[in-house]
Amino acid sequence: MLNEEDKALLRAKNFATLATLMPDGSPQASVVWIDVDGDTVIVNSAEGRTKTENVRRDPRVAISLFDRDDPYRQLMILGRVTEMLWDGADESIDALAKKYLDADSYPGRRAGEQRVILRITPDRVIR
Repeated sequence: MLNEEDKALLRAKNFATLATLMPDGSPQASVVWIDVDGDTVIVNSAEGRTKTENVRRDPRVAISLFDRDDPYRQLMILGRVTEMLWDGADESIDALAKKYLDADSYPGRRAGEQRVILRITPDRVIR
């Protein structure tokens, strides 16, 4: 589903918007750091955030990303969160901090925060 050009956009230092569904069906959108692992998209979040609660109830999501070097080049992904992982989530957010901030560890970590990896399987990719 994801071709090599899509994966390159996801691996690059591009921000994405993740849309989830609120309990009443209305959309909720968050700007997120993003990555790819094989054919799944990776977003790291924290327990208790609106997006994690939304995907636990309804795993359908939409992702919109544009190339920061060419904003007319975009990628939209419609899919579902197929896995929520806690093991490795701290290392994942640190790797994303390295990618986006060139920092060795995520500076926004809060005391007692439980990080979670959202693995998203694309159902449809729009280029």
